Formats: sequence, C-alpha cells, structure tokens
Amino acid sequence: MALEKAIIENYIGQPESIEVLFNPTEYQLATSNQFAEVAVPGLGAPLLQFGRGNARTLTMQLFFDTYEKRTDVRIYTKKIISLLAIDSHLHAPPICKFVWGHLIFICVLEQANQRFTLFLSDGTPVRATMDVTFKEFWDETEQGGRLQSADFDKTHIVTRGEQLFHLANLYFGDPALWRIIAEENGIDDPLGGLSPGKALRIPAITNGSMERNRGTR
Repeated sequence: MALEKAIIENYIGQPESIEVLFNPTEYQLATSNQFAEVAVPGLGAPLLQFGRGNARTLTMQLFFDTYEKRTDVRIYTKKIISLLAIDSHLHAPPICKFVWGHLIFICVLEQANQRFTLFLSDGTPVRATMDVTFKEFWDETEQGGRLQSADFDKTHIVTRGEQLFHLANLYFGDPALWRIIAEENGIDDPLGGLSPGKALRIPAITNGSMERNRGTR
C-alpha cells in the first residue's frame, strides 16, 4: 500500500493546508543540546556545563514536476516559500504542522532552497527540487508543560528567542493576543525582539480586553 501524501496543515496563522506534489524519499530529524565550556585553571580541558536543549529540526528534499501538464512548477513551490512570509497577526512566519504517516511535527519553516532543473522552450520551469528545513515550535500547553490560567496577573522572565506571540500563546492560548502584553509593558516595537532576563507583566485578560484586541486586527 502506498504511503499517504505528506501534508503541511494549518496550526496557527497558516491560511491553508499544502499537499506536497511527491512524497520525499527520506527525511532527517536532528536533536541537539547546547553546552558551555567552563575554563578551570590547572585542568587540561574545560568543564562542560549544560545550557539548554535546542529545538529539533526536520530536513528533507521535496520534488516537483509539471512537465506533462506543461504548467509552471512555481505554482507549487511558491506555496512552500509562502511559509517564510510574515503573518500579519503574529508578526512572525506562520506556525504549521507537517504530517506524513506517523510523523507529526509542529514547526516553522526556517530555510528553503529551490533548484530548477527542467524548462519549456519559453523558459518556464517545469521541474524543481527544494531543500527545506523546519524548526520545531515548542508549545508548552500542547507538549505537557505547565498550564497557565489567564484570569490573574503574572510575571514572566524572558528567555533567549522568545517573542510576544509565543507568550500570548502560552498564557492566553491565542498568539494573536500579543498586543495585550505589548500594551501592558509599553512595548512599541513587537518585531524588535525581547531582551533575555527582562521581566514582563502578563495581565489578567477579560472578555472586554480580548474583544478590544481582536478589534485592532
């Protein structure tokens, strides 16, 4: 029995599902940790100190061929490239779910390299390969981490790589509610990033504040 088609589904912010034209022949899942080297005088080598786990990555090569149809293969490749575009609500690329058989990977597209290898007489590309790298999106509420109630104020200490839409998804269950945190903390540039170690006040949310926030979308 042939394996069902791989598909990139809507998870958060992605407007439509994308079915790959041909299943990849293989994929690679990479998992790693980050360590710091601590130099100690008198030792022949530094001590290793565990820092944190890194996000897993999923890499593969996708194949596209529209030669028999005589249509532009970029109709399909641009759907993958669109996953790198900034979502207007999240102010970040969309979060998606790559599903293929038993593989379910919540992720964002980190990199996509296109290679066009066959053309019609007018130069229209009809065959392409695309090397893609997806980075795992860690959602604590989905992965069994701590659950957070939204009905009382909290303080959050920013860690490296966090953005406002991550925090809105963690505390409110909706990444599009990032403006509530931004307004509470006087943040004017949500795209500027957050400094690790910064303390943010996470306000209690009410139906009124949620409606006001949605009204600004």
